[in-house]
Amino acid sequence: MDPLEDRWAAAMRAERRGDAAAYQRFLAEAAALFRRVVHNRLGRFGLGTAETEDIVQEILIGLHTKRHTWDPSRPVMPWLHGIARYKFLDAARKLRREALSGADLTIDDLAAPEEERERALVDLDRHIAQLPAGQQGVVRALAVEGLSPQATAQRLNLSEGSVRVLFHRALKALWNAADPPARDEGGRKP
Repeated sequence: MDPLEDRWAAAMRAERRGDAAAYQRFLAEAAALFRRVVHNRLGRFGLGTAETEDIVQEILIGLHTKRHTWDPSRPVMPWLHGIARYKFLDAARKLRREALSGADLTIDDLAAPEEERERALVDLDRHIAQLPAGQQGVVRALAVEGLSPQATAQRLNLSEGSVRVLFHRALKALWNAADPPARDEGGRKP
């Protein structure tokens, strides 16, 4: 067997018996490994490596909150890999979206007068108000307040999956409202 697999599985079993010290050692070792892996992968994806620590912390939070889902009769490494992979891909998508949305900004956009900013907020509120109530809450929490999907789920008493689905549907509705599909003279979609 793999010594790392054995050591980390033993630490996870010890955590279930209440051994906080073994669990802390496991988290420290896992964090060190994830730092190296995340740093290298961010570089390979052409993303900035400055976000490494944030992503590692997201992975560790994911491991901690999902530790009850690990089956002690099964290997721990595939379980860890699945959580780490999900958290990394989620963060990489977010970084790419932020990079793409920030690429179109000009100095003039950043220095927009206060009046234009206020008008933009009014427009934003008007668009969000057109969404169903559940989608409004999710969009306000995620996009306006900047809460995480997990915090949003807790606030709205939903599952994280429901939050993500509602957010996706809201974005699609907002996108369609901003850019309605083309229609022919008879009012039909081409």
